[in-house]
Amino acid sequence: MGMYLNPGNMAFAIALNGDYIDKTGMVALINQTIDTPRQLTCISRPRRFGKSYAAKTLCAYYDHTCDSHSLFDGLEISRDDSYEKYINKYHIIYLDMSNILEKVKPEKLITFIKESVETEICLCYPDVKKGSSFDQTLMNMVETTCRKIIMLIDEWDAPLRECPEVSSDYLRFLRMLFKSSNTTAKLFAAAYITGILPIKKDGSQSAISDFREYSMLAPGRFAKYTGFTEAEVKKLYNRYDMDFETAKHWYDGYNFSQCDSIYNPYSVMMAMENGVFDSYWKQTSAAENLLTYIGMNIQNPLSSLQEKILKLIADEQIEIDPSGFDNDFTTFRSDDDVLTLLVHLGYLAYNSNEKRVRIPNEEVRMEFDKLLRDRSHAKLTSLIMRSEQLLADTLAGNENAVAQAIKNVRQTNYAPQYYNNEQSLRYAVKFAYIICVDRYMKVEELPSGKGLADVVYLPKNNTALPALVIELKWDETADTAINQIKSNNYPAILSDYIGEIILVGIGYDMKTKQHSCMIEKIQKE
Repeated sequence: MGMYLNPGNMAFAIALNGDYIDKTGMVALINQTIDTPRQLTCISRPRRFGKSYAAKTLCAYYDHTCDSHSLFDGLEISRDDSYEKYINKYHIIYLDMSNILEKVKPEKLITFIKESVETEICLCYPDVKKGSSFDQTLMNMVETTCRKIIMLIDEWDAPLRECPEVSSDYLRFLRMLFKSSNTTAKLFAAAYITGILPIKKDGSQSAISDFREYSMLAPGRFAKYTGFTEAEVKKLYNRYDMDFETAKHWYDGYNFSQCDSIYNPYSVMMAMENGVFDSYWKQTSAAENLLTYIGMNIQNPLSSLQEKILKLIADEQIEIDPSGFDNDFTTFRSDDDVLTLLVHLGYLAYNSNEKRVRIPNEEVRMEFDKLLRDRSHAKLTSLIMRSEQLLADTLAGNENAVAQAIKNVRQTNYAPQYYNNEQSLRYAVKFAYIICVDRYMKVEELPSGKGLADVVYLPKNNTALPALVIELKWDETADTAINQIKSNNYPAILSDYIGEIILVGIGYDMKTKQHSCMIEKIQKE
C-alpha cells in the first residue's frame, strides 16, 4: 500500500469505529458511472460536509490491494446489485490536494505529484516501465496489470484557492488526464473529485468540462449524501438522549428538491460529542472570512450587496442568478456572484425552484450577526443605530417613537417592494428590530394554542433583556393587537421563561397611512 497509489482501507476502517452514519449508498451511484460516458464526477460542498469521508469510502471499496468485505458487509452498498461486481477491483490514485500543498512549494506541485505517483508505481510494479510522460506511465501500469484506475482527488480546487499562480499549470495537468477521450477511457474506470467550488470556468467553458457536476446549487442524485438527513439525525440524537428540535434549529436548513432537510454533519457530531448546542462552524476552517465577502465593494452601479445581506439577516429570502459566477474566489462582477459564493461556502441555502437564498440555521446566523457589531460599513451604520434606538424605546415604553421608527423603516430601501399588505408590515418590523438578532432568539408565528404570535424575541442566556412578544395588525389599531396577545394568552406559552415580558402591539391604518403602537409590560415568575 502506498501514500498515493492504492492506499488501502485503513482510513475508512477507523471511521467505522466511531458513531458512523452509513452513507455508502453513494458508492452505488459511482458504480453506475464506471466505464460509461458519465465516468467523471465532481462533487462540491462546503468544508466539514463529509467530502473527505466520501473519498476514503470510495478508496476502501475500490482498492484491489485489500479485501474490504468485512468493512462493507451489512452497510447500504452491500445490498446493491453492483456490490460484488466492483469491490476491490481497481487501482486507486488518491490525491489530497490540501495535504500535498503543505509538503511542496506551489511551483513544484505538478512535478511532485507526477514523481510521487510514478515512484510508487515502480516500487509496487517493477515490471511497469516508466513512460516518457506521466499519462504514458499510467497507461503502462494499466496494460501490464490488466486493471484500470479509479482516480480520487480530494480538495481538488485547493491549488486554485490557495495558489492561484499555479492555476494554469494545474488545470493543464487535469486536462491532460481528463480531456482526452481516448486516454481517459483507457486509463480510468471512473474519477471522483471533490472541492468547495464547482469546476473553474475558462471563458465560456469549463476547464475540464467532461465532469458531471453536483454542487450546493444542484446536488442532483447526490442530495441526500450532501450532509446528514433528518432521519439520520433523529436516530443519532435519540441514541444520546439529545433534543432533536434544538438540533434542527441549529444545524438544519439546507433543503433540496430531492431531499427536504440536510444538516451540517460536522456540527451535528460535535454537538453530540460535547453535549452542547453551539456554533462549531467558527472552530473550523470551514468558513472563509464572511465579513470580507459581504463587505466587498462591487464595481457595479446596481450593487446593493450590504442591503441584501441585511435583508437576509432579517430572514427575508433574496432572489439571485448564479449563472454568471466564475467558480473562483476572485472574480466578482455582481452581488449575485458574491451570494453564489456564499451558497458554495455553506453560508446560504439555495432554493433552486424559486432561485432564492436564505440563511439556513442558527449556527450560520451567528456568523452573519458579526456584521451588526462591525461598524466599518458606513452604509449600514445608520440602520443599525436606528435599530439600537428602537430597541431602547421599546424597552422604555416610548410608543410614539416605536410607531415612527416602523414607519421610517418602511420608507427605506430595506422594506419589501410590496408595501401595502400585511406581510410587508412583518418584514418592516424584522428590519426595524434587526439589532435583536445578536441578543435574542427570534421565533415567528409562535403557536399559543389559540393563535399565532407574529414575532417573539426570546433573550439569549448571556443577556438580561426582557422577552418581546410583538403582534401586528394590518388596517387595525395597536390596542386590537395588544388585546389579541392577551386573549390568546401568548405569554403563557413562554412556560419556561422567568422575567419581564414586553407586549408590543403595532397597527397600520390604511386610510390615514399611520402606524400606531401600544406597549405593556408584565412580570412572569
